[in-house]
Amino acid sequence: MKGRWLTGVLAVVLVILAISSLFVGVIDITPASLLTGDIEHMKIFLVSRLPRLLAILCTGVGMSVAGLIMQQLCTNKFVSPTTGATISSAQFGILLALLFMPNSTLWSRTIFAFATAIFGTWIFVWFIQRMRFKDVVMVPLVGIMFGNVISGATNYLAYQYDMTQALSSWLTGHFSMVLKGRYEIVYLTVPLVMLAFLFANHFNIVGMGKDFSKNLGVHYNLVLFVGLTIAAMITASVVVVVGSISYIDLIVPNAVAMFKGDKIRGTLVDTALFGTIFVLVCDMIGRVAIAPYELPIELIVGIIGSILFIALLLYRLQHGRKTIKLPSPTEKKPTLQGEVG
Repeated sequence: MKGRWLTGVLAVVLVILAISSLFVGVIDITPASLLTGDIEHMKIFLVSRLPRLLAILCTGVGMSVAGLIMQQLCTNKFVSPTTGATISSAQFGILLALLFMPNSTLWSRTIFAFATAIFGTWIFVWFIQRMRFKDVVMVPLVGIMFGNVISGATNYLAYQYDMTQALSSWLTGHFSMVLKGRYEIVYLTVPLVMLAFLFANHFNIVGMGKDFSKNLGVHYNLVLFVGLTIAAMITASVVVVVGSISYIDLIVPNAVAMFKGDKIRGTLVDTALFGTIFVLVCDMIGRVAIAPYELPIELIVGIIGSILFIALLLYRLQHGRKTIKLPSPTEKKPTLQGEVG
């Protein structure tokens, strides 16, 4: 009952914010002007405002679900496309498309971004699986450093071949360039999220470990491969259209897990709803903060996300998962020990 109540509240808030978002912008569009058939306002509404809202919805749902999948598969609450080098790898793929195919279409760049995002994510997970000490903070730090190496290579090639200006649109996330006919690739997040929901139980099992998965008859490597591929493709489709938006995939799943636990099927819908609300709020702040000018959503999300990330980090370090300590043969009674970190 409590879970349904939370889902209902998030859904209502999302609907209110989504409708409000359609009428926030430089040009003052009102429901009355649309109902009276104002041609100019109707054109702006259909070409800019509505596509922007749809892109925001897909971005919020996609990035938050991608973060939830990676956290579950890597059994670490600080692993996400932001800290797992997925976003940096997608940007690198876009640069390769611009270098080798200067006249490439958006679909061609998407294919390059898919390939590099998937490959970069696989490398990161392969590396952390071979770490002897998987500290809750060390793993995402390794991912951040790996992502910085990829970003450094991307920036070097961009300067070397004078592609900095061409690449700039994908280095900072913003919705100001989202127009009809130039954003539809982000719709790919919808079937990918649906696929993630179908595999949700398998992701839960794989998150328990390789031996546990084997005992239940779940192919560990195959499910891990599918989950990472889904998360990487969602991230790449968002980066190609909107650009780099960090922290959504990290903050949202952690915030929802505090209220609904870590089971992915039980939190998937609420994570998607809260992620979309978070993106909508940040986008509306960016549009009204210095109106009539607009701030990139990456800036707003970065400020709010950094504060929330530090708060979540401190919370996780102080309130780690409780684990059961099995009694030794000399002990008479089992004990329950809370383990921090």
